[in-house]
Amino acid sequence: MKEFLQRLKKYSQASYRILLFLAAVLIIANLMPRERKFRYEYSKGEPWRYEVLIAPFDFRIFKTSQELDVERDSILKNFRPYFLYDSTAVKKVAQNFHLTFEKKLPDYIKKYKFLKRKVRNKENTRLVKELVDTVLWQVYDKGIIAIPEEYASRKEKLELMVVKENLAEPFMANEFLTLRSSYQFIIKEVAKGLAFATNDFTGVENFISELQLNEFLITNIVLDEERTVKERDRVLKNMALTNGIVLGGQRVIDKGEIIDENGIKKLDSYKREYESRVGTLSQYNQIWAGHVLITLMFMTGLFLFLYFYRKDVFLNLKYVTFLLLMLCTVIMMAFISYRIADVPIWVIPFTILPLIVRTFMDSRLGFFMFVVAMVLASFFSDNSFEFLFLQIPGGIAAIFSLYKMARRAQIVRSAIFIFLTYSVFYTGLHLIREGNIQTINYRYFMYFGINGILIFIVYPLIYIFEKLFGFLSDVTLVELSDTNHPLLRKLAENAPGTFQHSIQVGNLAQEVAYEIDANPLLVRAGAMYHDIGKTATPLYFTENQTSGINPHDNMDYEQSAKLVIDHIEGGVKIARKHKLPQKIIDFIATHQGTTKTRYFYNSFINEHPDKKPEEKNFTYPAQRLLPRKPPY
Repeated sequence: MKEFLQRLKKYSQASYRILLFLAAVLIIANLMPRERKFRYEYSKGEPWRYEVLIAPFDFRIFKTSQELDVERDSILKNFRPYFLYDSTAVKKVAQNFHLTFEKKLPDYIKKYKFLKRKVRNKENTRLVKELVDTVLWQVYDKGIIAIPEEYASRKEKLELMVVKENLAEPFMANEFLTLRSSYQFIIKEVAKGLAFATNDFTGVENFISELQLNEFLITNIVLDEERTVKERDRVLKNMALTNGIVLGGQRVIDKGEIIDENGIKKLDSYKREYESRVGTLSQYNQIWAGHVLITLMFMTGLFLFLYFYRKDVFLNLKYVTFLLLMLCTVIMMAFISYRIADVPIWVIPFTILPLIVRTFMDSRLGFFMFVVAMVLASFFSDNSFEFLFLQIPGGIAAIFSLYKMARRAQIVRSAIFIFLTYSVFYTGLHLIREGNIQTINYRYFMYFGINGILIFIVYPLIYIFEKLFGFLSDVTLVELSDTNHPLLRKLAENAPGTFQHSIQVGNLAQEVAYEIDANPLLVRAGAMYHDIGKTATPLYFTENQTSGINPHDNMDYEQSAKLVIDHIEGGVKIARKHKLPQKIIDFIATHQGTTKTRYFYNSFINEHPDKKPEEKNFTYPAQRLLPRKPPY
């Protein structure tokens, strides 16, 4: 029965792993694009390496993005914005002027001679109002406009549509007055009329200046933003996206033909039409089945790699879950970029995969995972070759730049290395394809820069994965080795001798770890905490007995041995209470192995030669010493 249960447990664990891998296959396959994948790779300026390409169906030749930009700029340059004619503006201006003028009229009468005489007082006042009203009607009948900033550069040649009584008519912008020119016209005409009536040129000039007529003026030709935007969108929407057609059965390109500007447009258009044609439900399902097969093969390769070369990872269900979660997350990021047009695939920080796997495991597994992830993610890229050509070196740079992540500066270095690697390989590939550095797309360097900045999310992700899966990173080991850690401070206060002993053991163990290619940070951290259990009873250990008093002198040997042995179990309890990582707890639990407290054991035998000692009373708990993992 016991053997049956062991076999059942063994098979159930294997089944869990298989189910996890199958779940990952289904998740990834369902994220994959359902469009057919164009099977040709090509570049402008290179010969067509395949057989003669005959169009199997009609397709339109789409304009390039550069052509569309030029045409869009031309449309916007010649677009006529819509303005509304406000017929009520002149009445508002005249009314405001009259109210202000009547309010200030007593002051004006006292100050200006031609308004002082009572006989002519009413006549001159009426004359001012009539002159201003007349000129205002002239100005507003012609129209006052303020050109928006977006049209200011072509103000002299700007044609616009003015809507008056629900009828839109075209006008040139320079046919209307501005606030400045209308003000100049008004003061000129009013001054001329008053001067003719009063013969007081100096007084009239000062009087008109004091009227501040410019403060009353407003525009009556006003931009209709809603209609302008609507019409502009309509015009842009009606812009032709194609400029030709290739009929089914017509030759697209010959074998060996150099792909020129026209050729690249035809091929891009054919690719676009080809990939958009899913066809029947049967074809759709077959595309999905193809993705399942490809994903299944890659996941099988990963399964076998773990089984044969990383057995320790394969046997740990947490590790397997973590790796598959990381793989699915990377594919999800590629899927998001594919679905959202404004998120280029080049800004996605795919290199966080090898960085994180390298942090918790090793470089070889990190690179293998990265290659699998990038081949699958390449289905989301328009140019799979270019994508893989840049991503694989980027992953190598990420792994080489982060041998040990113990400091934040190392993430900065990795981000810089990754950015430089992307940039250099992109530049080299462009020169090979185009042979002209001037045609390089500098936007890619901006994408690579954003990618490098996003690499910094590795730091918080490492902390999150540590808490979720119970992993232990070099960053945490450095933090644990800090003597300001609360547990180490307590050890230094309660058991200073043990604290010094721990530091010395840590230094020695670290040097040995360097020599045998072990993890020096883990060894040092483990050594710093291995005797943490002595904080409970520090005076029962020799290194802390500074007063010459030894409590063991008044105890029997078995009792003394028990107190010394108990620092193992006590240390484990303290470590778990303070949530130290399991690997550090393993150091505490196993550092004495199954040895004996030799001093008390030998003393007991010497004092009681005729009595056989109880071995278990003098022996440390039978904790198996953990073997050193082989380097990978």
